[in-house]
Amino acid sequence: MGGEPTFVGIDEPESPQWNIDALGPMKRTRGLSLIRCLREKLAHGALLHYGQGKWYPGERLPRWALSCSWRLDRIPIWENIDLIAREGQDYGFGAADALKFIEALTRRLQVSFENVLSAYNSEAELTEPTGYILPIRRRQPAGRLCWSSQLWFPRPERLLLLPGDSPIGYRIATESMPWVAPDELEYEYEAAPFAGQFEARIKLPSRPSRRMDLFQKNPVADPLAALSATAETAPELIRPALCVQAREGRLHVFLPYASKLADYLDLVAAVEDTCQFLQKPVWLEGYAPPSDPRLRSFSLTPDPGVLEVNLPPASNWDELEQINTVLFEEARHNRLTAEKFGYDGGHLATGGGSHIVIGGATVLDSPLLRRPDLLRAMLTFWQNHPSLSYLFSGMYVGPTSQSPRVDEARMDALYELEVAFSNLPAKDCPPAMLDGLFRNLLVDVTGNAHRAEFCIDKLFPPEGRGLRLGLLELRAFEMAPHVKMGLIEMLLIRALVSMFWKRSFEGGLVRWGTALHDRFMLPYFVRRDFFDVISCLRACGYNFEEKWFASHLEFRFPKIGSIAAEGVELELRHALEPWNVLAEETTSGQTVRAVDSSFERIQVKVSGFATGSRYAVTCNGRRVPLYSTGEHFPAEPAPAEPAPAQPAPAQPGAAVAGVRFRARQLSAVLHPIVPVHAPLTFDIIDRWKERSIGRCSYHVESPDGRAYTARPVNATEAEDRRRQRFQVSGSPPGRIAVPEEETNPIFPMTLDLRFPPPGKQSRVEKLGLVP
Repeated sequence: MGGEPTFVGIDEPESPQWNIDALGPMKRTRGLSLIRCLREKLAHGALLHYGQGKWYPGERLPRWALSCSWRLDRIPIWENIDLIAREGQDYGFGAADALKFIEALTRRLQVSFENVLSAYNSEAELTEPTGYILPIRRRQPAGRLCWSSQLWFPRPERLLLLPGDSPIGYRIATESMPWVAPDELEYEYEAAPFAGQFEARIKLPSRPSRRMDLFQKNPVADPLAALSATAETAPELIRPALCVQAREGRLHVFLPYASKLADYLDLVAAVEDTCQFLQKPVWLEGYAPPSDPRLRSFSLTPDPGVLEVNLPPASNWDELEQINTVLFEEARHNRLTAEKFGYDGGHLATGGGSHIVIGGATVLDSPLLRRPDLLRAMLTFWQNHPSLSYLFSGMYVGPTSQSPRVDEARMDALYELEVAFSNLPAKDCPPAMLDGLFRNLLVDVTGNAHRAEFCIDKLFPPEGRGLRLGLLELRAFEMAPHVKMGLIEMLLIRALVSMFWKRSFEGGLVRWGTALHDRFMLPYFVRRDFFDVISCLRACGYNFEEKWFASHLEFRFPKIGSIAAEGVELELRHALEPWNVLAEETTSGQTVRAVDSSFERIQVKVSGFATGSRYAVTCNGRRVPLYSTGEHFPAEPAPAEPAPAQPAPAQPGAAVAGVRFRARQLSAVLHPIVPVHAPLTFDIIDRWKERSIGRCSYHVESPDGRAYTARPVNATEAEDRRRQRFQVSGSPPGRIAVPEEETNPIFPMTLDLRFPPPGKQSRVEKLGLVP
């Protein structure tokens, strides 16, 4: 099990890099410092690699990626951390130092220095090279594995780089270094750990190869022909090159592609030996180590507004707890946090995800591939319990969010899922069949498999269409503000997987319809449904307690305030609201789709209140459609004065409803003519006396009308702002007639203020119901 927590900076919280931008100088500096600390605490002897990340449309260059890799057997890959250069330090190195380094490295690798190519920037007529390129590949003359720098292409008179400021290894023109077929090599293999379960693997060195004696020896000529005779049958074509360049006073070593981990480790050991020989630290970039089950790694990458940490998989709970605890401690030490405050004082997470990943030690050991019924059980159980989709997610939910449920997009999605379930073999299901049944169903509204709640794009995709890693990524998890909250989420997933492994869930799919975005947007129903999940776990012997998730419920649905009068209590809480994605627009030559975040929803809960009783609740003069929860309380008090004859009241209890409203006006919104409804004023009305017995108001912004210009500096100021936005006022004088009930057959538990009041609506007879 692994995860992808996200952090923001404690300092400069208004900076775009901690809100909307993917890149930023402080984000990179914090990331570089954090990865060194994590290496020291979790992976001593690991390799620090500063490479290239994803390249998104519209961005000028690919994003950076910082990674830390180590061997499971804890044999060091890179021993001396002082030989890894620091970004903020200018070592005064220039082109002459780069040339000296690559010359020494050729002796350490025992390859010809004559094949080193000087590389020049094409945009300037410089006499001094920008850097140096060493074509290098693994060969095996007379059965002995060695490195070769022999050119397999005509030597260019002057090697000109493509324009740009990226490392020179990314800017080699393709015509300067064409493809070549690698030699067919024979390696020494180690025995498979479990016969028949894993294939044999190429043997790794028992320790880093330290060969300081080679710096005093001259390399011998490569006896093999420059081109391999097996080009026709080669499984891949390569053009590997190691580059050394001086930038900003540092030496940068661009590591080449290597398909075998043993070769990559041998090359890294040679680079560290060269650093030790010359006493010059380097910055390692280029290609990261090849994927290998004997290797573990974590990485830090920039995402819009956050710094994302891709954690290594943990095979047991103690390891998982240690990794996450150390991460949070070191993040705080490096001025990073998992929480922030909104301008209105709202307590928020980072805004990024914290996806939970499930897999096995190897691809075929993945529990999802070994037991395909496990995926079916999880899909069905999640679909039966919407709280699992909404309790741990962020503010942005719904069909166009980052983690839509399978039943939030296509109307026939559940029907197609049932077809897939009916064709799933009870046992002996090939991985490719499992992928084929579900890969086109577990997608978002655009068909993007990576943005689905159940992401299987790295489970077992077709050949050439992704990485086959045996992984299931659960995406409906926002970053938790505290490490213990994140750990309890992972404990919940571990328990559910264990429960379904022992006894698969055979329930059917539920047609929730509009109830998903009606009742399950409200904290009461999310809480009640989630406690049903806890009950299922307890029935199977996993003694979870509801109080363990009290912080999650309060964080996701914070209380706004409450009032009480004549034994009736009215409580307001924040609820969820699916935001709409607007139509595409072209801005500055780019196609964008804005998200309308102008709407909000709050839950109204009334206690000591019976359906059909003398009391009603209004919001901005409109009656709230309260729904009885079935919870009961002491009887209502007798009226203080004689009242008109009324039917006997029902047993007092609790009732809830949602109020959907426009909180603010933005430049691009859905229904632009709908006005802002805030502030919301709530009245508890005694229908017998036709008067308000309690009134409160909820303000979206500051009650005095002034805009917040900065975020709260601490939790105390944030709480003050939240408290100020809820105001209790005296009951207004005079009689108040109870408004007529408003019936919304599509969303019966929601008062949607976007519709005009009764009597002012256009002629919509049945709100789209089929006659």
